[in-house]
Amino acid sequence: MKKMFSAFLLLTFALFFSQEKPMFWQDIQHFKQLDKENPPAKNAILLVGSSSFTKWTDVASYFPDKTIINRGFGGSRLTDLNYYAHDLLNPYQPKQIIIYCGENDFADNAQLKADVVVDRFKTFYKKIRAKFPNIEVDYISIKYSPSRENLWPQMKEANKKIAAFMKKQPRSKFIDITKVMQDKNGNVRKDLFVEDMLHMTPEGYKLWTSVMKPYMK
Repeated sequence: MKKMFSAFLLLTFALFFSQEKPMFWQDIQHFKQLDKENPPAKNAILLVGSSSFTKWTDVASYFPDKTIINRGFGGSRLTDLNYYAHDLLNPYQPKQIIIYCGENDFADNAQLKADVVVDRFKTFYKKIRAKFPNIEVDYISIKYSPSRENLWPQMKEANKKIAAFMKKQPRSKFIDITKVMQDKNGNVRKDLFVEDMLHMTPEGYKLWTSVMKPYMK
């Protein structure tokens, strides 16, 4: 009987420790550790989203007169922002939140309809407003990465619908970075992307900065 009980305990522990953590769990723990080491400033600008923010590691140098908290985590989708909304919002008291996310939702499922992504964004927006009813909330348009050209039609539709939604919301703006990333013929500038044709060069971020600055609180 003791052997059976011991075996049961071993199996229980094995199953418990073998359970995988949710995707991006480690990223969220990293944010918590950062906040523990350096308590986040109040009235900062909070960046939330995917790798275009994650890889902008020197974002503070682009906005030297702003206090910025970067909480982008690479590969994240709007579904992930919704899942971790409590962890991404509750530790902070920002004066503004800027979101870049949605591109990976389409990359994760090439058949995904634009309306699905728009609804995911609206859900996250409502979560923000429940916590911060009076601050500025802005959304950066989905960029048209050359490596994902097959997804551009859905992305363009999503951008259009999110822009229309944000226009109707108080203290909310849609920040369109797509035009500044085009050449004189209206084509996406591939030179703004690194070798993977997905992530941006410093020049790409300089252009984003030029568009974002007027919206920054």
